[in-house]
Amino acid sequence: MPEMQCVLDAKAKLAECPRWDEQSQTLYFVDIDSFTLNAFHPETNKTKSRQFDEEIGCFSLTNDGGFIAAFRSGIYTFDSFDGPLSTYWKADYDQSTTRFNDGRCDAKGRFLAGTMYAPKDAFLGALHQFSNGSNTVLDQAAWTSNGLAFSPNNTTMYYSDTPNHVVYKFDYDVETGTPSNKQVFIEFPRGKGRPDGAAMDTEGNYWSALYQGQRVVKISPEGQILAEYPVPATFPTMCAFGGPDMKTLYVTTCRAAQSDEELEQFPNAGGIFALNVDATGLVEPRFAG
Repeated sequence: MPEMQCVLDAKAKLAECPRWDEQSQTLYFVDIDSFTLNAFHPETNKTKSRQFDEEIGCFSLTNDGGFIAAFRSGIYTFDSFDGPLSTYWKADYDQSTTRFNDGRCDAKGRFLAGTMYAPKDAFLGALHQFSNGSNTVLDQAAWTSNGLAFSPNNTTMYYSDTPNHVVYKFDYDVETGTPSNKQVFIEFPRGKGRPDGAAMDTEGNYWSALYQGQRVVKISPEGQILAEYPVPATFPTMCAFGGPDMKTLYVTTCRAAQSDEELEQFPNAGGIFALNVDATGLVEPRFAG
């Protein structure tokens, strides 16, 4: 198997939410602990970064060419990479213990974003859905919300709780945006990596980055691991498909959690890695406003 290559030595403290823009052929990602949104254009190898005043956990592109993003203090929109922030929803949780983490849009353009509860002594991480100016809490039973993804036919929603090593699946009514019938999709043994961010391919396979597991795993709709892809970093955080044919697997990683010994072994930790794979990713839905 070809080795995954570092295509951007970002040295990010906590790179997350890789998101491919098929229109501009740009890979966006956040560095949560550095409070930045970043844009990487693989063809030109050019990057740019925007600094914020707080953590940005995740974002989605919008139908009008802007962004919707989940910050510690709430949900904001901005009409361009450098545009001013406009408040969409102010957080009603305790910001000293809770912030937004993983999220994306469903096929109807609703923005779903999950929170993480830092003390990790209660299941207070919640999955929120934002649409038409309203906020609906879909689930509140996680320590750290992660791994949100939707099947190609939009009838199944996946959602992981990273510290508890489990990925759940729900039946999903995309017309109403309603999840139901929550079940365990796959649970990983302790000590071999935790399911962090995820991506979906056109055949309905769920690709999960295993934090502290040094790999991405490809999982069938039935919950069977079909393949494993080593990552040259201890802490892969999320994966995304991109490239002109949507066959490039991009993986974000964390540098801040690496020990000195791990950094010697994996000097590009915190970078963006890529591998051409025999699978085609789904184009990301955009926020409908």
